[in-house]
Parts: sequence; structure tokens; C-alpha cells
Amino acid sequence: MSTRVEQLMVEMSLDEKASLTSGTDMWHGTGVPRLGFRGLKVTDGPNGARGAHFVGTTSACLPCGTALGATWNPELIGELGHLLGREARSKGADVLLAPTVNIHRSPLAGRNFECPSEDPWLTSRIAVAYITGVQAEGVGCAVKHLVANDSEFERHTISSEVDERTLREMLLPPFEAAVTEARTMSLMTAYNRLDGVYCTEHPWLMDRLEEWGFDGFVISDWWSAHSTIGTGRHGCDLEMPGPARHLGPALAESVRAGENTEAHVDAKVRRLLGVMERLGVLDSPEHTVDASTEAPGDRALLRRAAAEAVVLLTNNGVLPIDPSVVRRVAVIGPNSDVAITQGGGSAAVTPHHVVTVLDGLRTALGPGVEVTHSVGCDAYRNAPAIDPRWISVPGSTEPGAMLEYFANRQLEGEPTHRMTAATTRMSWLGDPWDGVPAGNFSARLSATFRAPTDGDWTLTLVSGGQGRLLWDGEHVLDMWDHWEPGTAFFGLGSAEIRHTVTLRAGEAHELVAEFTCVEGLGAAGLLVGCLAPLGHDPIADAARAAADADVAIVVVGLNADWETEGEDRTTMDLPGEQEALIVAVAAAQPKTVVLVNAGSPVSMGWVDEVAACAQIWYLGQETGDAVADVVLGRSEPGGRLPTTFAMRYEDHPAMDDYPGANGEVRYGEGIFMGYRGYDQRSVVPRFAFGHGLSYTEWDLQDAALSSASIGPDDGVEVSLVVRNVGRRDGSTVVQCYVSDLDSSVDRPAKELKAFAKVSVPAGESQRVSMSLSSRSFAFWDADQGGWKVEPGRFTIRLGTASDLLPIDLSLTVEGLEPAS
Repeated sequence: MSTRVEQLMVEMSLDEKASLTSGTDMWHGTGVPRLGFRGLKVTDGPNGARGAHFVGTTSACLPCGTALGATWNPELIGELGHLLGREARSKGADVLLAPTVNIHRSPLAGRNFECPSEDPWLTSRIAVAYITGVQAEGVGCAVKHLVANDSEFERHTISSEVDERTLREMLLPPFEAAVTEARTMSLMTAYNRLDGVYCTEHPWLMDRLEEWGFDGFVISDWWSAHSTIGTGRHGCDLEMPGPARHLGPALAESVRAGENTEAHVDAKVRRLLGVMERLGVLDSPEHTVDASTEAPGDRALLRRAAAEAVVLLTNNGVLPIDPSVVRRVAVIGPNSDVAITQGGGSAAVTPHHVVTVLDGLRTALGPGVEVTHSVGCDAYRNAPAIDPRWISVPGSTEPGAMLEYFANRQLEGEPTHRMTAATTRMSWLGDPWDGVPAGNFSARLSATFRAPTDGDWTLTLVSGGQGRLLWDGEHVLDMWDHWEPGTAFFGLGSAEIRHTVTLRAGEAHELVAEFTCVEGLGAAGLLVGCLAPLGHDPIADAARAAADADVAIVVVGLNADWETEGEDRTTMDLPGEQEALIVAVAAAQPKTVVLVNAGSPVSMGWVDEVAACAQIWYLGQETGDAVADVVLGRSEPGGRLPTTFAMRYEDHPAMDDYPGANGEVRYGEGIFMGYRGYDQRSVVPRFAFGHGLSYTEWDLQDAALSSASIGPDDGVEVSLVVRNVGRRDGSTVVQCYVSDLDSSVDRPAKELKAFAKVSVPAGESQRVSMSLSSRSFAFWDADQGGWKVEPGRFTIRLGTASDLLPIDLSLTVEGLEPAS
């Protein structure tokens, strides 16, 4: 610890030291003005840096976590980390609450889209690159959520019942790598309990951090601390948000009462001050104001990253589309002309800009190709926010709505603050704006609405407080005095109510929404939604449009209501009539391409009926342009699956124990998660872990090991030649799996232990090398309490997917007699 930190420790009183363990509000830690330093400022991630406000500032919107995992490209993730670090600094933030590195255990988990993969090695490589990039910009990362936080079911209280081997081999490796390799400045604890003890006060977890040499601080997830004694003795260092309930002043009082010691406080404060010194917080007494800045080159990087995440699942030759040989393209589907860029919850940001798939394709195809559009069906849980193209600020042509805040709950007096809102979906966590206090504010949203087409339009309202909607001065939706509970806004919102209006295209109408928060509550939300008319038989209309085109592109999937923090999905099926839409369009048009816009796997019983299918995840703000790049062949479909796609939900290894019962969720599959479980039970998936097609063809040759035998503490180099035998430049991912043939314990049939993404011009080749350390061959020996490499025979398996491994190399680990 530095001399400066030790001097500060001497100068601070017990109360001042304890105050550092508490936030002051939703996003700020505590400083000591007397000694000239402020508290830390944190901001949500992981697919952007939002700043202190959900509404009012814009941010770069990255591809979601699963899309980042699908790139299999740590170098690219490092570049994105630098971008995120710069974005966080533009918001005046010292720590980015990211990345999320929990494991995909079930496809139904609400926050899967935030997490890279079902595999700990791939997750670790993505995490290390992400953290290293962010922290190189002078911003700390708070890696989350430690640990076994792999679903949203009863998320604040559920106890994850996990044996130590499963923790060590499957769930903890990304956190361990974040500490030992990337030197992350912070870790965030999970809401859940681990084997009955809350993660915010878990001695065994805190001991693991010491074992790894962690020199950062531990922050609680919001409102997840549960006691002063447990958290004070062996729990997190910073309780958020503030004012704290269990640390801060309560911690100082517990020391005076003899329940905790000042040494416990000092240990926490040293960790906090150490990070604050590394980040320069001790030398910057003032917070900077959130800004919406976009650096030159950011859009190009985000577009490249999005294209590299797209996974081409099937293709009978229809992709890539050549614009010179098509005259008409039908773009169809509920996600085609809306920008579904991210999942729901605390990860969400307001993007600097968005590009829909329809707009991206129209721009890329150019004036020589007619692009028709049909929605086909409605797949929303709640109607989406009003399309910004349909509304403008009253009295102007500026897109969006006028938002007025009042520092009271009665909409009284002059507004405290006015701004243009880019969306009619409002989430508030903490103070909505400076001078507008959480738990004591009201708001008015005003816009001029012009429908682009004639028909019956549906207006909707969801309110996490009291809300009402006026249309041309008349109250048409009202939940001011009573509303039914719903699921939106982390369960705080009402059920949706609807009103239908008959409109003519281009006519101006006045829309006003009024809202007041629940008194004293720090969270609130308002959603003014709108559904365009679909017509009498929208699926038939879409099928006719497809039949009249040369190719049909159907964009289906989920959205932030279906995949969100706070709630798991109940089924893998596509919501609404999307499956029927796909089947009808494919029957009408043999050249049908389906793009699945979702952060997790969905049911795909229809996939063999279409000409091509790609998983496009949530690709962030550049979605439309990046998808067009891939569809037209300007970019390779660079993604490979970071998680297994099952034939049916019942095939998933966790199915018997998920999501839990009686306050517990058993990890009964143990280390056999994901593809490991499919191999163990000989279940064939629909698409295997690591799968992804290319626009060119590949041949792997001349594979070799640096040695045919090693000692139990040694590593080995694996090399091979990757040859592009196709006609296009392209990229592929070489995957290296290890199989232990002589193990004395149950081990997976194979485990990913190295990979390399390579780009090779057509007709050329490249030699690739990958390193395997002794840990690559080890399992966790719970009896001896350590990693163990048993002497014996191993097979190194190489290929381009977990079910496409044509090369086997034999390796012997020397030592005692091999295990029988």
C-alpha cells in the first residue's frame, strides 16, 4: 500500500473511514472533503456507459455480451474496451459496472444476453480483453456478478447450491482471470446466496479473492447487502446505493458496539483508497458533467464488431446476396423496421443513433433494387416506445418529445428542467436530473404525432407510478388512481392499457403523457407505446410480398421485454405468430433468409424450411448497417456460437434443476454444463457450440505439438496450418479441445482450452500457434483442495466447431502410473 494511502488512513477518524464504505446516492461513493478528495462515480455497463441518467444523455451502444462472445476475437474486444473506457470518462465515471461474466446455464435466463458464453475459457478470454481495454483508459471495471448468478428467478433470495469443483472449474474461472490476468479494479457481488450465505457477506468467496491476490475493492449489487456484522467482517467493501443501510455509519457504530473491529474497517478502506489512487480520484476533487460525445471512428468500429458477431447457421447458397442480380427484396418481420439493439434492464443505454435492418438494407442495396416491407405479425409483450420518426417536439420538426421535470409530485409550478427525449420509454433510477429528487418528482412528456399511414393505431401506457395519456386534449388512458400490476421496470410497472385511434397519414395530433412517481421510491418508469396497423391478414400480405420478390429477408426474435434483468423467459419459442410467419414466407419464396434478433437461443423447428438462417443477437447501434454488410457479402459472417443451440428446451443439461424450488437452485449437472453435458448424455444439439459457417471454405493441415510428452507442471504449444481453399477472403476460428483419456474422476469428453481467430486471403494459408498451460489439463481435486494434473494420455482435438474436430493429436503427461 502506498505512503499516501497510509497517511490518509492516519488522518481519518473512524467515522470518516466508515463513510467511505457507503454510497451517497445511486451512482456516487463518499469522499472526505476535509482531506481534499471526492468519492468514486460509477456507471452501468456492459454494452455502453450510460452515466448518471437513464434519460437525457446518449451513449455508444455496443453489441450485447453474447454477441461479443460470438466474435471469438479478444483483440477486437480490447478495442471495444478502449471505446468503453473513453465513453465512461465522458460521463465523468471512474468505474464501469462491467463486464458481466456469468455462465449461460439455461437459455431462459433473463440476463444471458449480457454474458459472453456457456464456456468458462471463452468467457475468460473475452473478459480479460474487455477489462484490459477499459482500464487502459483510466477507468476501472467492476466485474459482475460474483457468483452463481445465472438466472433471474427469485434473484434477491435464491440460494445457488453448487459444489466446489463446479465453482472452480465452471463458474469462478472468469472472475479468477479478471483478477490474476487483467487486474480488475473491482468485483461486484451477486444478489443470490451461495450454499445458503449471501454473496455480499460470504467468507469463502472473500478468501478466494485473497488467494488470487486481488488488490481492488468489492462493491455490492444495488441493495444486496443484508447485514452489518456479516458484510463488515467478511463482505463487500462498498455498499451501494447510498445512503447505506448496513455499512457507512452503521459500520462505525458496530465497531463501537464491539460487533466489528476497526481493523475490518481499515482493510476495506485501504482497498478503496488504493483503487481511488490508481484512478486519480484522490487528485480530482470535482466530478465532471455527463456528456454525449461520439469519437471519430467509433461508428466504424462498432459496425465492424457487429458484423463479426453475426453467426451464419445455415446457407444453401442464397447468401451473400448479389445486388446486381436482384431487382426486388422483401424485408419482413416484427424486428425489421425497429431497432432491437439491446436487452432490458440496467445494461440499457440510449444509443447515439440507431440503424434498423430495413434502413441498413435499403441504403446498402441502393436505388437500383426495390425494397418492400411487411411487418407480418406483432411479437411484442408490451407495445414498443413510439417510433421517433412518428413524433416531433411540439412547435418544431425536431424528432422526439419534450420532457419536463417538476421537483414535486403534483406537476406544479414551472418545470425544474426541460429536455428533448429521444424515446417515450422512461426509466429512472435515482434522481432523474440535477435538482429533481428521486421519490419526489413528476414529469410531462409532449409530442406532435403524425402517422405515416392510414388506419387504426393503438396507443398504450405502462406506468411505474401514476400515469395518464391525453390525445388532442382528451384523457384516453388513465391509471392515476388505480392500475393493475405488471412485469415492466423490474416488476415496478403496471399492466399495459390500450386505446385505438383511427388516423390519416400526415395529420398532426397532440400527445401528452403525465406522470408522478411513488412517494419516496428511488425507481420509476413510464412507457408510452404505439402499435401501427397490421391489416386484415398480415401474414398473408407478407407471403405475397415475398412471392413477388427475388429474395425474402425475415427478421424475427425477441426484445427488451422478453429478455431482461429481473425476469426469466418461460419458453424458447418465438413469441406471437413469428413461427407461422416464417413458415408462410418460406412456402411462398424458396429464397428466404431468416435473421434471428435475440440474445439467447430460440426454438428453430422451422430452420430446415428456409434457405439460410443467421443469428444476429443484439448488435447495438450499428445493427442495420452491419447486417447489410454481412447479407450482401461486404463483410464475413464472422461469428461462431458461444453457446449450444438445442433441438428442444428439455435437452439442456440444467433442465432438471432449473430454475429452482423452495428457495434453492441445485446445480445438479455439476461441471457438465453446456456442450459438456450434451457430450456426456450423447444428445445431439441443433447447432453445436462453436458452430458458424463462412462464405469461403477451409482446410486444416500439418498440426503438431511442440512435444509428445510433458511433465505435470509443463505446458505445450499446438500449431497447425489454416488454408483458405475457397474463392473469397475470410475468417475462421480454430478451436482446441482437451480430452483426458485416463482420468480417475469423471471429466467432460472434451473441454475448450485454446482458440485462435484467423483471417486468410483466398488461396493462401497461415500457420497458427496456441498455448496450453498445465492448467489446461487439470481438474479441481476437492479432497486435496487444489488443481491436479494426473499423468496419463490426453488427446488434443482441433477443428472449427465442437462437433467438427477432424484432427487428433496424442499427448502424454509423464509421472506416476496412469490412472486406471
